Amino acid sequence: MTSSSMPFELVPSSFTVPSSSIVSSDSTAVPSDSTAVGENAGGAGASSRVVLSAADIDRALTRIAYEILEANKGSENLLLLGIPRRGYPLAQRLAAKLAATDPSIDPAAIVGQLDVTMFRDDLAHQPTRAPQRTQLPVSGIDNKVIVLVDDVLYSGRTIRAALDALVDLGRPRAVRLAVLVDRGHRELPIRADHVGKNLPTSSSEKVRVRLAEIDGADVTDEVVIEAGA
Repeated sequence: MTSSSMPFELVPSSFTVPSSSIVSSDSTAVPSDSTAVGENAGGAGASSRVVLSAADIDRALTRIAYEILEANKGSENLLLLGIPRRGYPLAQRLAAKLAATDPSIDPAAIVGQLDVTMFRDDLAHQPTRAPQRTQLPVSGIDNKVIVLVDDVLYSGRTIRAALDALVDLGRPRAVRLAVLVDRGHRELPIRADHVGKNLPTSSSEKVRVRLAEIDGADVTDEVVIEAGA
């Protein structure tokens, strides 16, 4: 996506992150909903097992893309907003698949990134990281059908934060949720409209999602579940 297609690039300026608590973007010290028990940190242990391969992830995203078009009855007024960090590349992949299905879709024009860091309810209890950039499509979000995209749905608190962030940016006509993995253990009444894989887990287990865009071009896309300590 080019900068010309994204005139709204919002980074909260009223929040000062203590320099001692800023970590590199790859460290993800503030957990997303998916990282509440350490997911996405990389480095699976000996007790890990792959539950989604690269091919599985691709097929799941293809299915979700068709579901999104069907639910929306086409691509009109459709926008995808990925939640950093892995939700954004997943949203980009979904947009490419939507464009492959409907040539009228410009994938760069329907994708954005929605940072939820400043809307989380655990900032007082977790070390922080620098907020990511919020990038909205040039059309804005008013009267649009927004599909929030994230890698793993866990407690639901990340999605709650995303909904609060959207309220500050405009008034979409509808908001839906697409996730690659739903691992259960919800703490809020939130459910996904589109799920790549429902993955029953125990609360002590860790779900790690690896994507080449975030974890490096030499990393194979996969979803791994690790046994708890």
